[in-house]
Amino acid sequence: MDTTFIDEVVIDNFKQRTKQKKDKTMLTISNLDVYVENHQILQNISLKIPKNKITVLLGPSGCGKTTLLKCMNRLTDLYKELKVTGEVFIENDEILNGDVSLPDIRQKMGLLSQKPYPLPMSIYKNVAYGVKLKGVKDKSLIDFYVHRNLKEVGLWEEVKDRLHSSPTCLSIGQQQRLCLARGLAVKPRIILADEPTSALDPTSSKIIENLFKKMKEDYTIVLVTHVLRQAMRLADYVVFMHYGKIIEQGKPEDMFENPQTPEFKEYLINGN
Repeated sequence: MDTTFIDEVVIDNFKQRTKQKKDKTMLTISNLDVYVENHQILQNISLKIPKNKITVLLGPSGCGKTTLLKCMNRLTDLYKELKVTGEVFIENDEILNGDVSLPDIRQKMGLLSQKPYPLPMSIYKNVAYGVKLKGVKDKSLIDFYVHRNLKEVGLWEEVKDRLHSSPTCLSIGQQQRLCLARGLAVKPRIILADEPTSALDPTSSKIIENLFKKMKEDYTIVLVTHVLRQAMRLADYVVFMHYGKIIEQGKPEDMFENPQTPEFKEYLINGN
């Protein structure tokens, strides 16, 4: 296999990561409002999400965390009843307004849902699908990237002898990591994770959490959770939401040790 292309890709990825780390903000959200008919779901959201950190969107169920996550890659476009106003920037690119390519936006963001949804094809083809979306056609390069992405999520040793089997043979925790590998195959810069461990057992949850801790070296991670203990374990930056508003945001050591609002104090007392 000709490794010249691979070497160029590795060097290019290194340069991109080095450049990204010089700039401290990956996503900037300004004056974001979301309505469904006469009901306002998100109210005046303004937020800066730091690069190469884990930002946790924390709050009770129904407070708007998932809607905010969907605004970041414009999945809100799938819901015609939603009206979205404001600005969302990926670095210097404003994605809500103007002429932007939705496929390009979404390829910058890997999405991990509450429940894993492997494609109805083999383990190998699930990851290869993401690789092919980036225009890679050479079989040896596809093999290389499938191996690399499965290894990155700690799944290679567990599936290397059954790559052409259906993902249904995997545990739900393994399926979630497979979906993560598929998402990484499109070379995203941001990982949007919507309660990714809510359907997993404690062991599988710990594996995902440990992966996130390692992966923030190369990716910006936005994690939605309502589990206080998980936020305490993972967060580099915390955003507490309540009834569609950001009530508090800041570094976890400041937020958890010295909450400023009655809503957040109550959440800390009653949280799980």
